[in-house]
Amino acid sequence: MSTKYFEQLLKDYSYFNKTRREIIGLSADALHKSKIAIFTMHRGQFNEAKILLLEIETIFKNLEKNFKQSPGLRYEGSYRAALEEYAEAKIFCELAIKGQASAIKEIKIDFDTYLAGLCDATGEMVRLATKEATNGNLEEVTKIKDLVTEVIGELVVFNLTSYLRTKYDQAKTNLRRLEQMVYEIKLREIK
Repeated sequence: MSTKYFEQLLKDYSYFNKTRREIIGLSADALHKSKIAIFTMHRGQFNEAKILLLEIETIFKNLEKNFKQSPGLRYEGSYRAALEEYAEAKIFCELAIKGQASAIKEIKIDFDTYLAGLCDATGEMVRLATKEATNGNLEEVTKIKDLVTEVIGELVVFNLTSYLRTKYDQAKTNLRRLEQMVYEIKLREIK
């Protein structure tokens, strides 16, 4: 047995576990801030939400250095969950403000996290449409429905499977909810 090899294994293992605990803590903070950013956007406080998104991006950028020495940490569950929640918040912000979603360039994000965040953002769009409907703004509800229709139109070509298929099915359900909302509002207008 090589003592040097086992010393290196212990060093790598210790680094991994210590860093993993740090990543879990910082990821929890990022996930929490993402949820707050979404809630803040629903209240129409877009500047505050953008500030939170910048704070989250700083957390993720700082975590990147940990992945160079131990790439497996990138797949830590709490990190992945926080990244997906951030993607949802970022995409929701773009959809709500600009009426479109684009690539996330501020941090490193893979396609499956982006797609899951995009699907989840459709649920936030339903909540936004519900708020607009409550305020009597049918035109805005229709715009939101049309935007989610575009998102589903883009997603359908992916032929998603497994976890992403579940997310996609939820997004389609969100579209049906929006279609029903517009239908019911228009029926009330006819009466």
